[in-house]
Amino acid sequence: MKKVILLVEDDELDVISVERSLKKISQEHKLYTAYNGIEALEMLKNADGELNFVPDLILLDLNMPKMNGIEFLKVLKNDEVLSAVDVLVMTTSGDDADRKVTEGLGVSGYLIKPLNFNNNDKRTDSLDGFFQFHLRKIFMAQ
Repeated sequence: MKKVILLVEDDELDVISVERSLKKISQEHKLYTAYNGIEALEMLKNADGELNFVPDLILLDLNMPKMNGIEFLKVLKNDEVLSAVDVLVMTTSGDDADRKVTEGLGVSGYLIKPLNFNNNDKRTDSLDGFFQFHLRKIFMAQ
């Protein structure tokens, strides 16, 4: 069965990186992309508040304009249907406060993105490894 993924990410290079990583997993999927929390909510619900679709998974950046990831997550977790969706945070923020807030809101995972590919201290394959292990595990459980 095809899985539906909503990527909420404002950085085009990160969107491309996620698309590439998703192509490497064998699970069929449909990817929707929103560039901030407001756009993501508009994709999920119509003007009357009715759901357009319920994703199997949301990949969420924290640092975005208009509505950041934590604000989006709070709205999501207050929705009876959408609160059950698995959310994986992918962010450049290594701040413990961000991690604690998102964990308190029930995220399924937290990945610090390796955005600086010229820095040898950061592994460029960590996103691929994350997808290969965690996404397969989540998709197999559903």
